[in-house]
Amino acid sequence: MLATTLLLNLGAPLPALCWNDFGHMTVAYLAYKKLTPHTRERADQLLRLCPSYQAWLTQIGPDCTEAERNTQVFMLASTWPDTIKGDQSYQSDGSQHGFRPDGPNASQNIGYSDHQLHKYWHFVDQPFTYDHSPLPARIEPNALTEMATFRSVLASDSADELKSFDLIWLLHIAGDVHQPLHCVTRVSHAHPNGDSGGNDVHISGAGDSKNLHGLWDWILGKGGPRDVIAFADNLPEPPAKQAAITDATKWTDEGFKIAKKNVYAAPIKKGDGPFEITDSYKSKAKAIAEQRAELGGARLANVLNNELK
Repeated sequence: MLATTLLLNLGAPLPALCWNDFGHMTVAYLAYKKLTPHTRERADQLLRLCPSYQAWLTQIGPDCTEAERNTQVFMLASTWPDTIKGDQSYQSDGSQHGFRPDGPNASQNIGYSDHQLHKYWHFVDQPFTYDHSPLPARIEPNALTEMATFRSVLASDSADELKSFDLIWLLHIAGDVHQPLHCVTRVSHAHPNGDSGGNDVHISGAGDSKNLHGLWDWILGKGGPRDVIAFADNLPEPPAKQAAITDATKWTDEGFKIAKKNVYAAPIKKGDGPFEITDSYKSKAKAIAEQRAELGGARLANVLNNELK
């Protein structure tokens, strides 16, 4: 998925952004609001070590308070693992266009000197089938294995440069796994390795989105940081019991179950389509996406408040 370059100058018009920006910034903004003052200060300090920090400040512009600037930097940081896909100094490692890990470097955690894209870190495709096809093994490393690594580093006495890198990736992946199609792949005779989280399911009637995954990526809406903040401030608080879950395996299991029940649901049928998306489907999808964003933000805040040193 390609990320759109963010223009955060508050005085300039902002381009339309995809779910990878709007959705990730929503989760990050909701999390940032719930950070303790100490955790917020520590996160701000670590994000200053990212090589993109000065570029973020340029994009944000001068017409905001320090608190607003720090909030937007945190939001921007959550999109960085997608933004680097447009940086020619980064390489698409692995096989199948970089979506399958290949070799020992796939799970390396060496900080900003790593110029591999690690696209397989963005998802944990748990397989299921409707035609009794044999299920392939789950790909590793994946979002779950890497979140465990990043959390361990953030809770340790590791160097701040590595913590900065791992914090940014954790912000991003925590958002990713609250999008149900980052937690599932549908296996069939036609797709023995799965449908790439719905990327191979063709749809119509959903604007620019031509596959199922794209629809769910875009479903929260479009806009820049001001739009994200206005949108997110109107979301209700998630249930406290669910928000308190910090076990990432439970996050992805939830996404898997939601995908089977609500994503691969009418008008989505067996096969690759194309399937005509209804207004009812889009309405339900947006409601689910909003609930997942609310939970993602609250859970991310709990993780950082409890674990970031």
